[in-house]
Amino acid sequence: MKIGIIGCGNISPLYLKSARVFESLDIVACADREPLRAEARAAEFGLRALQVDELLADPSIELVINLTVPQAHAGVALAALAAGKHVYNEKPLATDLASAKRLLELANDKNLRVGCAPSTFLGASVQTCRKALDDGLIGEPVGAHAAFLSHGMEHWHPDPESFYQEGAGPMLDIGPYYLTALVALLGPVRRVTGSARSSFPERLISSQPKAGQRIKVTTPTHIAGVMDFAGGAVATVATSFDIWATELPKFEIYGSEGTLSLQAPNSFGVPARLRRVAETDWQELPLVHSLTTIEEGWSIGLADMVAAAKEGRKHRASGELAYHVLEVMLSFAQASLSSRHVTLASLCERPEPIGAKDLNRLLSKVASD
Repeated sequence: MKIGIIGCGNISPLYLKSARVFESLDIVACADREPLRAEARAAEFGLRALQVDELLADPSIELVINLTVPQAHAGVALAALAAGKHVYNEKPLATDLASAKRLLELANDKNLRVGCAPSTFLGASVQTCRKALDDGLIGEPVGAHAAFLSHGMEHWHPDPESFYQEGAGPMLDIGPYYLTALVALLGPVRRVTGSARSSFPERLISSQPKAGQRIKVTTPTHIAGVMDFAGGAVATVATSFDIWATELPKFEIYGSEGTLSLQAPNSFGVPARLRRVAETDWQELPLVHSLTTIEEGWSIGLADMVAAAKEGRKHRASGELAYHVLEVMLSFAQASLSSRHVTLASLCERPEPIGAKDLNRLLSKVASD
């Protein structure tokens, strides 16, 4: 399937490099609102540099990877669907539920597919936890904990302003990695509550090329939430750009017979550890497949979507999954403002696991040599 990228910023090289690993992905063109950036990326990876309208009008391009800033995700995706192309969005699916719903409805009307990052939940680490859960190694899931606590993007990212604007912040930017993994492991969320705040009204950029500039913060930068899953587990989640240091674990699943611990759910190959009842030590579980690096695995959700379209099955990193995660994330702020629990309107299916045999069907000869 011939693919075009819209948005040639910081994340695009990861897609372009990892796409080479998968047989089904043929990225042929790129576009950006800044033509010089598209031309530079095209020269780097041997692509055609197009204007956005040209890429959308090109009948040979069947799928658009939407790597624009979050505030533009819905608009670009809707334009691509209107042009008759499948869409794979960077996370989040959109910044509001109404736009996300329109996106999914248009795709359904046109019999097109919508996929959405992150695909890290399909990496070896989270999938190893999935197998452990499915095999009953920790018994019935009781609870979970997820935490991303940092001091923001302005110290390393070349263009950090958008992370502090409405439609971004730590929950919508980093939350999808953690919450998509939780939903993939435990199923859909039934209701949430939470609290949110903006700790600093301005942020000082120390990264190049904008060092010394100030960012006005217009979105919450510290969010703490509680989730009740439809299956019965209760989880806590915290995302922050306001924390200088922490010793909290990043990701754990608690069961009636033991605990699963993962260093980070947004990595592909970090160890998954298990400690069961009456055991005094943690054991490292064997990874269930070989996709263990970001450079290899970043496009696995996209590759699975393309393969699923050809095979007539559901793809794993689906628009429905991303919509449910988006509703969860937005509901934390809603709960904070209203001082109550928020019952979610959406549900989604827990994505099918992906093991070594499933992965091998997606990998190209180049990767397996």
